[in-house]
Amino acid sequence: MTMAAAIDGRTAQADHWSKASRIAAVDILTDLDKAEAVWRELESRHITHTPYQRFDFLATWQRQVGTHEGCVPLIAIAFDAERRPLALLPLASFRKYGVHIASFMGGKHSTFNMPLWDRDFATAATAADMAALTDGITANSPADMLALYQQPLTWRDVQNPLALLPHQPSVNDCPLLVMAPGADPASRISNSFRRSLRGKERKLQPQPVRTFIATEDADITRLLDWFFEVKPLRMAEQKLPNVFADPGIENFIRAACLARLNGGGRAIDIHALECEAEVIAIFAGVADGERYSMMFNTYTLSANAKFSPGLILMRNIVDHYASLGYRALDLGIGSDSYKRLFCKNDELLFDSFIPLTARGRMAASAMGALNRTKRMVKHNPALLDMAQKLRGALR
Repeated sequence: MTMAAAIDGRTAQADHWSKASRIAAVDILTDLDKAEAVWRELESRHITHTPYQRFDFLATWQRQVGTHEGCVPLIAIAFDAERRPLALLPLASFRKYGVHIASFMGGKHSTFNMPLWDRDFATAATAADMAALTDGITANSPADMLALYQQPLTWRDVQNPLALLPHQPSVNDCPLLVMAPGADPASRISNSFRRSLRGKERKLQPQPVRTFIATEDADITRLLDWFFEVKPLRMAEQKLPNVFADPGIENFIRAACLARLNGGGRAIDIHALECEAEVIAIFAGVADGERYSMMFNTYTLSANAKFSPGLILMRNIVDHYASLGYRALDLGIGSDSYKRLFCKNDELLFDSFIPLTARGRMAASAMGALNRTKRMVKHNPALLDMAQKLRGALR
């Protein structure tokens, strides 16, 4: 075996599965270092994964956050008969309610989850291929079920083969701005909205203000120092818990923002709006040459806050990526009203709860039912209002 052994030294063989499948073996690795070479090989091919599945992003999450949450890497790699990698599922496993569950690495910090696919394989993948993949995971891992959240149906116009497995709509869709290369700027942001933002921008003090992407380590560190000081105060204003205080989160974000990709960029890019006196706003997200996806943001506590600095910065970010020929931009999962000022469409996402054992069957059924209920509440204004009031009262 040319790679680290699968759990218990076993490799799932092709004769266990349908002869129609091109997947001949599935290895399970529990060591990030041993998976890195194949992971980066698949990354270097035609892009068939989102920026959230880069090794530098997810390895940092696993080491800084996953270990604190009791997650163990469970990386499934599917090979053809010549041992060429066809897919890599960057999973992490944990036990909950006595059931061994495998989910995508990244947790709530990854807006989109999917495997890294060989593009040619993904384009022609069949249900038999996906059956072979899940059979291989069953044979070689301790997982009782797969809980796979927030998966896109397609990425870069290529199908996500996991949609061939049983699935259901995710609790939330993702607000999306579709950008046609070369289109008039008014097709992205209306002229009236632009005029309003220009008026607000002129009121920011002291002038002049500048927008930039942090490329130097010193700027990245300076902006993150400001973010981790201001964001908890903003969340307290909204009576929200400070999720950035959870173990490992700050270290993960700092490490990912500083991590350099092979192309010279960063695993997470920070866009900032500032003047000589202060940082006014930041947006941070991931980009892959075609899509920008926002992860986190905040804005100043000073008097400049009343002039919508976040919207001003977002306008500049939209125009920046449009100038580079990007085709889409999203502001992450959630129903915040400012997102609809820019994003008029929705990215439809799906979840999969796949039982692998008899024990996992009951858990998969329960988790699927719970998520369907959450989606029903989120998409029913009366139920959502009732849930928010109850949550507020409990706090």
